Amino acid sequence: MTEEKITIQNKSGLHARPAALLVKEAGNYTSNIQLVKEDKQADAKSLLGVMSLSVRKGDEIAIRAEGEDEDQAAQQLRDLIESGLGE
Repeated sequence: MTEEKITIQNKSGLHARPAALLVKEAGNYTSNIQLVKEDKQADAKSLLGVMSLSVRKGDEIAIRAEGEDEDQAAQQLRDLIESGLGE
């Protein structure tokens, strides 16, 4: 299992548009990918799951990936979040 921690910098957090980009990217990997915020976790391939975390600017989340491409998946999702998710 690979885990990457990151602090969300998007002004509006992970609202619908950036969450959709994250889910789309997560779907490119075969690994099981979870996003974790405090005591909640969600499947990174589920838009409703990601939105249910209510991630806001300044929140720290963990990306947990497990599977064949776990390292690449976690790194790419972290890079995507750091890039601002298109915002």
